[in-house]
Amino acid sequence: MYGYIGTLIEIYTYMLIAYVLLSWLPSAKESFIGEMLGKLCEPYLSIFRRFIPPIGGMIDISPIVALIALRFIGEGIRAVLSFFVR
Repeated sequence: MYGYIGTLIEIYTYMLIAYVLLSWLPSAKESFIGEMLGKLCEPYLSIFRRFIPPIGGMIDISPIVALIALRFIGEGIRAVLSFFVR
């Protein structure tokens, strides 16, 4: 059970990183992969973008906060599961 959750969180982390890297290349973000990653990552990132404005109007640090939060969420889920599943 722990392996599945860890794997899913790791995959989603890599998807978020790939989406952020694709945002630096406008033509890549409009590709099939860029659009697919946008549909999967943008709902999660939009939560953080509501509360964290871009610095200087250009630098968006919300993906960093989102990755940290994802890590905490994963650890929390693992802790809850380890409490109930023994």
